Amino acid sequence: MESGSTAGQELAARIRAGLPELRETEARVARVLLDKGADLLHLSVSDVAELAGTAPSSVVRACQRLGFRGYQEVKIAAARMAPAAAPDADADADPAARALADTVRAAKAALDGLAVTAPPERLRAAADALAAASQVLVVGIGLSGAVAADAAYRLRALGLFVDAPADAMTAQLAAGRLNADAVCLAVSHSGASRSVVDAARRARAGGASVVALTSYARSPLTETATHTLVAGGQDAVFGLETTASRLAHLAVVDALALTVLALRGEPAEQALRRSADVNADHAY
Repeated sequence: MESGSTAGQELAARIRAGLPELRETEARVARVLLDKGADLLHLSVSDVAELAGTAPSSVVRACQRLGFRGYQEVKIAAARMAPAAAPDADADADPAARALADTVRAAKAALDGLAVTAPPERLRAAADALAAASQVLVVGIGLSGAVAADAAYRLRALGLFVDAPADAMTAQLAAGRLNADAVCLAVSHSGASRSVVDAARRARAGGASVVALTSYARSPLTETATHTLVAGGQDAVFGLETTASRLAHLAVVDALALTVLALRGEPAEQALRRSADVNADHAY
């Protein structure tokens, strides 16, 4: 595996090589990328845009002109720059033991931070919107798709009318049909997944509320959302969010479901009893 120093030199060289070809706005973005280096791992595309004094779309365009597919690929390169943590002298030499310990540590940190990043007042506001919705559209892709599926199941079990298309284009069509009484629950670790953000934007254009569940406080998704719940870590392993983020997102989904249950009262409790009957029919 390449060292952090080598990876950093390669990323910097690639950015500097492309600088002369960039327009003024794009050059400002490139200088931010050079300045932040490995710290880009903890910055959203909107954070970089603010530092460069431009729009998120300009950040993406600058990254593409530098030869990357987008900002996410730059973050993957930045992740490789970060030096590996020094092993604990008392830690087991077994890599599986170290991996398990690191995973548990990251998950605990992500869960412990929920009270700050997803405070009760924000959770209550999002639950209020969901509890009163005539329809809920749940969208999420990739690793966030599992969290979206869990959210859809739990809200449906509470008696809400829920649509959770697996296909991105179908989700776009469904989002465009939402009215002002509906809610779109959009799940995205980065807050920059194009199909999820586009669905949220279509929902807002029709007057629907958007509840965003993400790991970044500033992103294209949060700029679109009416309610934002931030949870999870901002770390990545070869471009994929860690389990800590998904565990934190699932914890928020549980908290949302419990709040909606309390808000809807008896109708939700009746729906839960019907759900329990269905589950019993499918158990030995």
